[in-house]
Formats: sequence, C-alpha cells, structure tokens
Amino acid sequence: MWTTPGRLRAKGIVGMNRRNIRYIGRYNDRRLFPLVDDKLKTKLLAKEYGITTPALIGTIKSQFEVKGVARMVAPHPGFVIKPAKGSGGKGILVIERVEGDSYIKPSGASLNHVDIERHVSNILSGLYSLGGSPDVAVVEALINFDESLSVYTYEGVPDIRVIIFQGYPVMAMMRLSTAASDGKANLHQGAVGVGLDIASGGALRGVQFDRSRSDHPDTGHELASLQIPGWQTLLELAAGCFEMTGLGYLGTDMVLDRDQGPMLLELNARPGLAIQMANGEGLRPRLDLIERQPPGVSVEERVAFAQRHFARRGELQAVEQVPCPA
Repeated sequence: MWTTPGRLRAKGIVGMNRRNIRYIGRYNDRRLFPLVDDKLKTKLLAKEYGITTPALIGTIKSQFEVKGVARMVAPHPGFVIKPAKGSGGKGILVIERVEGDSYIKPSGASLNHVDIERHVSNILSGLYSLGGSPDVAVVEALINFDESLSVYTYEGVPDIRVIIFQGYPVMAMMRLSTAASDGKANLHQGAVGVGLDIASGGALRGVQFDRSRSDHPDTGHELASLQIPGWQTLLELAAGCFEMTGLGYLGTDMVLDRDQGPMLLELNARPGLAIQMANGEGLRPRLDLIERQPPGVSVEERVAFAQRHFARRGELQAVEQVPCPA
C-alpha cells in the first residue's frame, strides 16, 4: 500500500533527510563518530564507563597474525569474529561450538580453520568496513542469551535497538533472527522487528519485510507475549551511552546475557528508521518533546520521563500456543 508525504508527516514519520539534517547534523559532532564507528573503541570506552559488553578474546590487526586465530580461540567453546568498522551485520561470523577441527555455525554449517583464516583476512582487507578501509578483526566470547527468549528467535541471538535522543530513550524494538536472515538480527535481511513499549518492555507489534507479523515465521511462536527481562536496567544502560559518547542522536544495540543480564553490543551514530515501522508510530512527536526538556537531567530521571510519556498499548493479541502433535 502506498501513501503520500503529507500523510507520513501527519503521522510524525521521520525521513532520512530530516534525520540527517535535523538530528544527526545538529546533535552529533562528527569528531565523535570514531567512538561508535569502531567497535573496538566502543568496547574499550564502555569498559571505562562501567557498561557491560561481551568479553573480548582478542584482536587481529595484521595479515601476519591471521595464522594465530585458531590458537586464540582454542580455549573457548564458541566465539564471534566481527569487523571493528563493519555495519549492518556484515562480516559477523558466529561460531556456536567447536567439534574437533570443525567450527559449527548456529545454522549447523561447518567451517574449518582455513575458512576462519580466510574470513579474518577478508576483514583485515576492508571487505566489510565502512568505505572499504583496512580493518581490525575483533574476537569476542559468545553471548549466552536468555533462554526465555529462545522461542522468539531462530539460530541467532536477538538484540534490542533503543534510539537515544539527548540521553532519553525514545523508541525501542527487538530484532529476531530468522532462517531468511541467516540467523542474523538484521531487518533488511529478513529478521522480524518487534516494537517495544518503552514503559514496560512488552511487545507492541511485529513486522517482517515491511509487512505486519504476529508470530515468528520459523518457530511459529506468537509475539504478543514477548517481554524483555531486566528492562529497567537495559534502558538505563542505553541512556547512559549519551554521557559516554557525547552523541545526541544515537542507536544503542543491546543483548540479554543469561548470566550478566543486559549488555551493550554496539552503537550507531546514524541509526536507521525502520524502528518506526516496527512500532507503528513516527519518531517526530517524541523527539519534539525531548527538545523542549532542560539539560542536566540524570539518567534515572530521563528514563522515568520517557516511560511516563511514551507508554503504549500493544496491537498484538495473545494467542494460546497449541502443541504440535507428535
């Protein structure tokens, strides 16, 4: 279904031009972009500010070091290799377990040490980096994601995107990996986006490939019952990234670890706008309200303000799950 620019404006939808000029251009100092464009710098900065991130196993910075990757990951049952300057989930390799000389992906596909070395070499050459510049391979410990969320995702760790504006959480969604997205939480590749109520962390509505969705396409589980554990802590961690980076318009990507709770995965100084579709609501009224607030408000007060003003009821209807016959 098509609509008009006027209708989109009436619904408060923010387009790319407004996002780039009004919010990113005005509130994000370009000198600060490297803090979030480089995942290694983000990780080190988060550690300085006491914000939990996945454990760093090591880094590979030159082709000379590539042969050492197998030795680096040997003590770990699973791991993730990602480009420090990658974007959109490109170049992220998740190894769920190691069986002898085989590295097993969440899909069950098997790689050998030559495949791993080739992938790291491609990262270093800039195959996945912004602008194709030489990169660094970051090796992290595997996230033990909260088992209560396993029915909502397929062969991958779901993540939570929270848009932070002037330190206030203004909109959130969870991205659920699917077979179509190859186990990655990337909406453009076919992951399911679920809008989340800022007040409670409960599901509002679901979308996949820009169409409404009420269940997960692979697990068949309904989305209405989705509720994010540790929601208050997650929002406060996300809101605290404003002070950490100095960026006024920011996308924070969070994950839920079974043992450590909410943790920061990465940050984005140019967050996409699909979150509006997942929520069925435009960003502009919320951003306008935040612009009228005074500076110098604490993290806890900012989160409480957002929860009071941006609370919503979900559009999804809870459906009783009927077990499949044996």
